[in-house]
Amino acid sequence: MEKNNYITDRDRFLAVMEYHSVDRVPNHEAGVWVQTKNRWIAEGLNEVDFRWDWFTGEDVLGLDPREFIDVNYGMIPHFEYEVLESDGRHEIFRDTNGITRKALIEGTAGGMRSCMDEYLRFPVENRGDFIELKKRFTAGLGRHPVGWRDLHLPRWRNRDHVLILGRNCSITGFYWRAREWMGTENLSYAFYDQPELVHEMMEFIADYIIEVSKPILLETDVDYVMVNEDMSMKNGPLMSPSHYREFIFPHMRRLSDFFKNHGVRYVMVDTDGNCEALLPLLMDAGVDGIWPLERVADMDPIRIRKEFGKDLRLWGAVDKMEVAKGPEAIERHLAELVPLIEEGGFIPTIDHAVSPDISWENFQYYMKRKKDLLCGKF
Repeated sequence: MEKNNYITDRDRFLAVMEYHSVDRVPNHEAGVWVQTKNRWIAEGLNEVDFRWDWFTGEDVLGLDPREFIDVNYGMIPHFEYEVLESDGRHEIFRDTNGITRKALIEGTAGGMRSCMDEYLRFPVENRGDFIELKKRFTAGLGRHPVGWRDLHLPRWRNRDHVLILGRNCSITGFYWRAREWMGTENLSYAFYDQPELVHEMMEFIADYIIEVSKPILLETDVDYVMVNEDMSMKNGPLMSPSHYREFIFPHMRRLSDFFKNHGVRYVMVDTDGNCEALLPLLMDAGVDGIWPLERVADMDPIRIRKEFGKDLRLWGAVDKMEVAKGPEAIERHLAELVPLIEEGGFIPTIDHAVSPDISWENFQYYMKRKKDLLCGKF
């Protein structure tokens, strides 16, 4: 296949997304756990080489530059963090999202825990709670970077790099936000017991994201948005396709239309687990691609490409568990992805943030071999 030489990182990204020939595929990754950072520093990494939130083009890894427009889609104000009980091993606390949780103290690093908390209570149990909570989601409360029109807009309009609206996990979508407000179990019951409330929440979420996004998108286009959903587990979605169609689909369609009518090139969805049953609905709602294609949940990118075609772009699909095993497993695993790298519409990344069972040595090896493949050195 004849390859064209693309002058900018943005040119290269857009070409891969449109299945055009390229000199190399973009090199992106998401980020790492704080525990991973601590392990790598102990193994010899120079801490100053990294930004530890989400990767945006770290030279030490050969990553291509990306810029996230830092828009605040969260609560203003947040709930006040409060520890309610502690016995030295566990603590019960109310977090800044108003969720009461029980957590294991051991293994916590930088606010990130090594195991899941137990969720005890959520801020929304009925419509009255939701009406109060909405007061923390007002679109015009200083949600955009200070002085962005003067400081950043000229660069955004004349960029050579990929530009993304919102940092990773900032545009929390419909299921994610409603689950955050009510909890997985309570939301599951609410589809049946409080459908009017669920409809009202989903409509509000779309309206809110649109209003917060509009000032930026009236001034510049962006290359993609990532709508974070996390609406699946290992064996399938946490909601049925019929519930998705009834409660979320109309608003996701409306949101996708807004984005694309305001200069967003691609609408991506982040959902862990196996979301395959929802993919036809997502595509019908205007979604262009998904991430991270979690391999332990049987999200096989080769099968998904065959089933859903080139209209669905695929990002992720590198099994973190294989990377942890070392060079032989890495070589074998990456070789499976060569057909997709050659075909296009695919950017391989580890299928979530990099977990602490991956050594710095193995991660470096993975990045070196992945870079070779992205350059066509199969």
